[in-house]
Amino acid sequence: MAERKDNNYFFDSGNLSPAALERKHRIETDPSVRTDIMEYLPGMEVIQSDIRDKVLAAFDSYDASKYTARDVQFALQHDTCSIEDFKALLSPAAAPFLEQMAAKAKIETGRHFGNNVYLFTPLYIANYCENYCVYCGFNCYNHIKRMQLNMEQIEHEMKVIADSGMEEVLLLTGESRAKSSVEYIGEACKLARKYFKLVGVEVYPVNVDEYKYLHECGVDYVTVFQETYDRKRYEQLHLLGHKRVFPYRFDSQERALMGGMRGCGFSALLGLSDFRRDALASALHVYYLQKKYPHAEMSLSCPRLRPIVNNEKISPLDVHEKELCQVLCAYRIFLPFVGITVSSRESKEFRNGIVKIAATKISAGVSTGIGDHESKYSGHDDGEGGDEQFEINDGRSIDKMYADMSSEGMQPVLNDYLYV
Repeated sequence: MAERKDNNYFFDSGNLSPAALERKHRIETDPSVRTDIMEYLPGMEVIQSDIRDKVLAAFDSYDASKYTARDVQFALQHDTCSIEDFKALLSPAAAPFLEQMAAKAKIETGRHFGNNVYLFTPLYIANYCENYCVYCGFNCYNHIKRMQLNMEQIEHEMKVIADSGMEEVLLLTGESRAKSSVEYIGEACKLARKYFKLVGVEVYPVNVDEYKYLHECGVDYVTVFQETYDRKRYEQLHLLGHKRVFPYRFDSQERALMGGMRGCGFSALLGLSDFRRDALASALHVYYLQKKYPHAEMSLSCPRLRPIVNNEKISPLDVHEKELCQVLCAYRIFLPFVGITVSSRESKEFRNGIVKIAATKISAGVSTGIGDHESKYSGHDDGEGGDEQFEINDGRSIDKMYADMSSEGMQPVLNDYLYV
């Protein structure tokens, strides 16, 4: 695996020296001291791909205001949704047609997924982070309780989750090679393979050989949030760390597929920038990669901003439930074969409704803190876990989610993949 020399990052702003606080202030207020977001750092692999240029060209040229009701009507009449049709469905002109969009999306979902809804649980194993992303509770300057689970603790958490009946787990860490090395993540994945039939990771981007190593450790799929495809906004929000390198992050899913992963997930964090343009770019990112790697399984999610520790006022820009529903329906119509995940950031009522229309996957028994699944399942919080990345909005247990999905006429699915 590629050698990497990491910088010294501050993990606890409560213990920052005056000099460190001054550095933080300069980073926040003086763009000239920040690195170029398009400049790769040492150790970052560069791959040759034209997908980023295609996606960003579409992002830059998209003018949602130019589409009319007539464009939307034509898009809904077409059997196959073109990129131009998709742009119309994302536009403000489509808002009055949301009911028709939902009906069309529901037909497409039923045609390709039936009434199945897939359940999974995220497991956060560390919250140390070397990035300064101003909207994230894990950012290196946020004064929170940091924690990294050891292998014994990780296995204990996995046993608790597996005993609930869950068969798919998504392992997450903060983005710190120093505190969550690729080898550490790999060992956690080997443990996960003992307890779960499907293992995904949502960790910092790595190189092709490192994705290959993680795949050999048992990882099936990789999820990476681009957060926003707006380069100007990206620069303003990601002030420090490896995550600041926009193109390296963008190419993560392709490197994962080159490393042998079966599938990958994509998302923008809606509300950081113009959500319509970010939704367009996310879908086109999937669209072009699917054409290049037709064997791969692709999935989309569209989380919205949620409050974080030490900042409860964070909220998405102009993305309400109606707009979120429009995006999800447009995704389904444009990409009928792609899985769509709806986050625990959303309300129980919204999640119950959208799985009947467009979404196909839903998280259950969710905690975004570190090492607190047992306390969550037992109902007794001992306060020993690490702080969470963001506040969730739907905390239903796996049993409750399974029962609720069944009562809504859906068929909960814990696993649909067999190894032979």
